[in-house]
Amino acid sequence: MALVRQTCERTGDGTAAIRRRSAVVDRILIEMWRRAFAGQPTQNVALLALGGYGRKDLFPYSDIDVLFAFADDKTEEQTREAVRAIIQGMWDIGLRASPASRTMKEAARFDPDNLEFTLATLDHRFLAGHFPLYQQLHQVVFPGLVLSEWNTITQKLGEIARARHAKYGNTIFHLEPNLKECPGGLRDYHLAVWFALLFHLKETREWPRQRGGVFQSARGDAEAAFDFLAAARCFLHFRHGRDDNTLDWQSQDEAAANSIGLETRGTADPAYWMRTYYRHARVIYRRAALLMEHLPAPVSFYRQFRRRRTPIAGTDFILDQGRIDILPGAQFSDTSAILRIFSLMATHGYTLSQAAEDRITDALPALAIHIPEGPYLWNALREVLLGPHAAHALRTMHALGVLEMFIPEFHLIDALVIRDSYHRYTVDEHTFLTIDNVHSLRQPTHDYEHRLAQLLPEIDRLDLFLLSLLLHDTGKGRRTGEHTIQSVELADSFLARLDFDAEERETVLKLIRMHLEMSNALRRDIFDLENVRRFSDKIGSPMLLKMLTLMTYADIKAVNPEALTPWKAENLWQLYMATANFMDRSVDEVRYHSAIDPTLLNRIRSMVPAGQYDQLKQFLEGLPQRYLHTRLPEHIRDHFQMAANLGKNPVQLDLRPHRQLFDLTVIARDRTRLFADVAGTLAAWGMNIVKAGAFSNDAGIVVDSFQFTDVFRTIELNPSEKERFLTNLHDVVAQKVPVEQLLDARRHMNNSGNAKVEVATRLQFDSESSTHSTILQVVAQDVPGLLRLIALTLSIHQCNIEVALIDTEGETAIDVFYLTSRGAKLTPELQQTLATDLTAALEAMRAPASA
Repeated sequence: MALVRQTCERTGDGTAAIRRRSAVVDRILIEMWRRAFAGQPTQNVALLALGGYGRKDLFPYSDIDVLFAFADDKTEEQTREAVRAIIQGMWDIGLRASPASRTMKEAARFDPDNLEFTLATLDHRFLAGHFPLYQQLHQVVFPGLVLSEWNTITQKLGEIARARHAKYGNTIFHLEPNLKECPGGLRDYHLAVWFALLFHLKETREWPRQRGGVFQSARGDAEAAFDFLAAARCFLHFRHGRDDNTLDWQSQDEAAANSIGLETRGTADPAYWMRTYYRHARVIYRRAALLMEHLPAPVSFYRQFRRRRTPIAGTDFILDQGRIDILPGAQFSDTSAILRIFSLMATHGYTLSQAAEDRITDALPALAIHIPEGPYLWNALREVLLGPHAAHALRTMHALGVLEMFIPEFHLIDALVIRDSYHRYTVDEHTFLTIDNVHSLRQPTHDYEHRLAQLLPEIDRLDLFLLSLLLHDTGKGRRTGEHTIQSVELADSFLARLDFDAEERETVLKLIRMHLEMSNALRRDIFDLENVRRFSDKIGSPMLLKMLTLMTYADIKAVNPEALTPWKAENLWQLYMATANFMDRSVDEVRYHSAIDPTLLNRIRSMVPAGQYDQLKQFLEGLPQRYLHTRLPEHIRDHFQMAANLGKNPVQLDLRPHRQLFDLTVIARDRTRLFADVAGTLAAWGMNIVKAGAFSNDAGIVVDSFQFTDVFRTIELNPSEKERFLTNLHDVVAQKVPVEQLLDARRHMNNSGNAKVEVATRLQFDSESSTHSTILQVVAQDVPGLLRLIALTLSIHQCNIEVALIDTEGETAIDVFYLTSRGAKLTPELQQTLATDLTAALEAMRAPASA
């Protein structure tokens, strides 16, 4: 043992050490056998090595499993003393004997309560005694037993493995893993070998000529993983002087200091050493899991006739009972088929067969020559991210090297360890868990999850939000500077390859840049109004607040299973509600003043000519902070330039497509009914307003924005109509043409008779939440001309719209107006009169449909 230890410590080769110890014990037991049976007539008995010893994987302090096999009961009785002498001799010289005795009849009998013995016989070899008896066991008894009980053995083996995985949380990520029992440990390596051997035996009805031949990975990664774990386990045995397989904190430090299992000698960083461990554990765990998925389901007459192998259109893959396999001889010429496969995995939760995984991995060098970029890559990645099983698909892409091929920046965090007692998972796994946590909100379990789940459908661009999660921690791989800044830089380079527009890029980068802000805010008094105000000012927009709330929830929960306590989740929700309420109350009162906050002024100043600085300052002065926080600096610059041209043309219009919508910006000097006239013009053209906002500065310049759908595709199918639409709009805003003239021409379009859901009209006034305005919320059926009618009624009652926030959910319009009358809040009498007239007007609009 001393010589084995010296050799192991000198070479670092754990695999060679366990083979050497096996050979030493072989010689000892063979000599013991010779002495025990010396002078006796030849007996029909044999000595076999089983289990780890049978595999020649005899670790320094492992038990030595041996089988004494007898031809019959009489032979067992005649040789009892010799066998006892051998077992006693093993203990006397320090060998931990784990003996078993079986007659040939007993060896052929399956004991469902002792599966360990049956598994041990899978790894058997001859040591001493009557060789013909061993041949009978090897060629007839053992394979006959396994084949006759094949289904039971494989099912029980799978059940035991699943129970063991569940005991360790079904994850390879543990602060102090057990190298033998944890998922991805040596037990899983042997599990994979056993399954491979069982499948081989069932197919060929004979043992493989070379045991390792049934489990050889194409890239040698499984064998390399075993060599690393063997070295680490030998190190632990020698370190503790016993069969102790727990890789505790101090053992990790010492193993790294001695570069245990690494190709290079010297001293390694403990985090780097653990990173290597997790990479190897991931390989073994995947191999074992894939082989377990090949297990047949419990026998069912009905299932025998249900099996179908369905080709996947446009690919060389087939779907077989939830598992994606590959056709023989399939060739990959581009990435489209592979991307389609991962999209299906994300959508339906399918898994890949081992053959499919190996073929994809082998094809990567050829596919990497023409890596897709731009919208094609984004559309494929987007489908994966939006699938309910996105994390499962991304893990598979990552394990096979596909994810890094498309996103090289992600390789920096591959199996990256944050070595403290708080972060349980590697950075890549943490990233996948954050995405999984978001999708899990579709089926919430805890009370706080039910509340957070309400925010999910309100996220406008869930795809961009999930992409932010995928990239939010990539900067940790650089290990220098603030990781959020590094993550933003890496994400920016990737987004450039996707050809994102400025708004999409800024959405992703802002989320990554600010993804720790809410966690930091939780460390302050969340019920302190000043803290809420500061946090609200930093976040700026309600949509960003919703995304950061979900991002913080997913991020904290993915640190370790105990990180998100119910108390912390409650605080997160309370902070969200407090900030959302503050934003709603202050939307009309928090306005921009350059003397207080020159940062934005200086940022936009660099985008305009030097001589326009004072004009820019005047344009920004008094605009609501909500306007500034929900627009890119480039958009604000464009609006300023439009405002600067009001002297040449009193109506400035900008219309541009925005995904499935159109964005319209109207800039003019404030006047009565301006908002109502624009809304009326859109209604007259059959446009459906989805969102709208009305803002003004101290100089009386109005910036009205509308997002609408072109229901009848008028502009899309008739490009020349765009100019006529803008001309109509310009003339109405300039008061050259009354909007009623346009509405009369299209009156037949105002028909809500096809509404699927009847929405009752509800009006709610609130003069408490805002210090400057009375808030009016209108919930009504979304019909053409609704916004115009509301704005017109407000104008008739001399109500000034300070801010308008227009939203649509299905067939329900939810419009919020911050109103003043002669510079003050609305009196109770005015509220009552307005409510009566507005309700009557809305009911009259719906009357034709009901008639």
